Amino acid sequence: MTPSLTLPQNVWIAACAHELAKRWRTIDPEQLEDVAEGLSHDDRLRAMPPADAAVEWLRPINGGA
Repeated sequence: MTPSLTLPQNVWIAACAHELAKRWRTIDPEQLEDVAEGLSHDDRLRAMPPADAAVEWLRPINGGA
């Protein structure tokens, strides 16, 4: 099992929302929590550590960076 999948979902969501907030400061934290909750349902992203999933999800928004 992937280590990220061993994190409780609520912990993964909180960590992912925190990472999103560090990179996307203009968005309300509550909305970022909702985004992270949605990302937790994507098996590919959920298998990643929360920080990596946030970066991966933001990649198209950041111009592929």
